[in-house]
Amino acid sequence: MEDTTYTKGIYTATIGVRATDDGKFQGLVSLARDDGEATDATLYEVEASSENEHEALNEARALAHRILGEIEL
Repeated sequence: MEDTTYTKGIYTATIGVRATDDGKFQGLVSLARDDGEATDATLYEVEASSENEHEALNEARALAHRILGEIEL
């Protein structure tokens, strides 16, 4: 599956999913800041587990939009 990314200014959020030990799935957001000199990345995890990958991806998408929405440029 191709990575889905969202951008706002110098910030890029990439969403993904990982399987948990209990057979569920967790959404992830990697937020990178590219200021031209160095790229910093921070990993955010959706708090709740989901029953399937599709739900976890939707949760990650929502988290990415919240994170980018709170950034002031």
